[in-house]
Amino acid sequence: MLAFSNPGPLFTDLYELTMAQAYFDNRMFDTAAFSLFIRDYPKNRSYFVAAGLEEALKHLEDYTFSHDELDYLKSIGLFTKYFLSYLKKFRFTGTVRAMPEGSIFFANEPVLEVSAPLIEAQILETFLINTIGMPTLIATKAARCIHATQGRPVIDFAARRTQGHDAAIKVARSAYIAGFTATSNVLAGKLYGIPVSGTMAHSYVTSFASETEAFAAYAKTYPDKAIFLIDTYDTLDGARHAAKVALEMKKQGHQLIGVRLDSGDMVVLSRQVRKILDDAGLPEVKIFASSGFDEYQIAGLIQQGAMIDAFGVGTRMGVSADAPYLDIVYKMVHFKGKDIRKLSPGKVNLPGEKQVFRKTDENSRFLGDIIGLKNEAFPDRMVALLKTVMENGRITEPSPSLDQIRNAFARSFLCLDDTYKSLDGAREYPVDVSEKLMEIPDNIKIG
Repeated sequence: MLAFSNPGPLFTDLYELTMAQAYFDNRMFDTAAFSLFIRDYPKNRSYFVAAGLEEALKHLEDYTFSHDELDYLKSIGLFTKYFLSYLKKFRFTGTVRAMPEGSIFFANEPVLEVSAPLIEAQILETFLINTIGMPTLIATKAARCIHATQGRPVIDFAARRTQGHDAAIKVARSAYIAGFTATSNVLAGKLYGIPVSGTMAHSYVTSFASETEAFAAYAKTYPDKAIFLIDTYDTLDGARHAAKVALEMKKQGHQLIGVRLDSGDMVVLSRQVRKILDDAGLPEVKIFASSGFDEYQIAGLIQQGAMIDAFGVGTRMGVSADAPYLDIVYKMVHFKGKDIRKLSPGKVNLPGEKQVFRKTDENSRFLGDIIGLKNEAFPDRMVALLKTVMENGRITEPSPSLDQIRNAFARSFLCLDDTYKSLDGAREYPVDVSEKLMEIPDNIKIG
């Protein structure tokens, strides 16, 4: 299995192909440009974290129709033999400019732009929205969790409740980009080199005659990597049993890494467990917690003084429970040498091929963004965010490693003022439109 499983060109909405047939019949092969952007923020958000680009580019390099796929399209009865013959030789030959993965961006800013012959550019819509949208959604949610923990480690526990195994793998990757320490998903660990982590289930504990016996057996198997789940019966008794086994481990030159809480009043229990461990002479043993957490629960526990050293975060992050989708769109902005603007009420988009410029201070902290035209020039302290990542349908340079992406995000996130990281989304980051972009007429039409 490859790190990115290729769904093939039939992963698209039917109307992309019927439009392509009509374009083909009318010999419409001129170059078009499309912008991929998010119209607005979900509730309580003030920023987004770009993800999914590496997968998108790898698929675009191999965007061809197989004989089997063409036979299926023929069976639908909507496409001419001439168009199917065209698709037989189809490959993407265009240019892609995009923000690197891990970039922080904002509403209405193009995170990616495609310039290619019209059919090539159009047919990618469904694929690009899906491939960029879902990882960006999860990376953004994960970044909020990271901010809420105030430096405590976080592990991805989402695999069992995401919408399918492919989603679980993407969740692990996106969460790691945003700063999660590890994942419980072994396949994601293998595919992406993400550290893997896990403890034990309640079924393990109940398989033994006693809790102490269960812990001792686990410690024998993993003398230097053990974390005990202590809430199967009574959490405080579980903590005492864990301490007893940990002291025996110490005598043998080993150390219990931690104990895990998975239910109950986390504030009260974590304090009581911490006291039991400290009184036993085990201040080095960490307290891990998992129980339907996301950024809101984590922030609340820390604010209330919970003695939790690390968090396992699963379902609510893995499905972005409070904001399960993004209003991400892919709109034509230039065709046949003319800038294009959609004027539908409530869905107006900015015309023309664009660039996003970011103003920073002397310490690289973000001050504000300007959406301008592709070839506009701005002062030295304005950084252009869209980079050319594909030309003539070929990736222009090797993708950065996942750790490089993760580190780039961490540096960038430090440069975003904490007021924009608020969990209630109270303050909106300033994004302006350049004068040249504003000067493009509203009533652009193709004659």
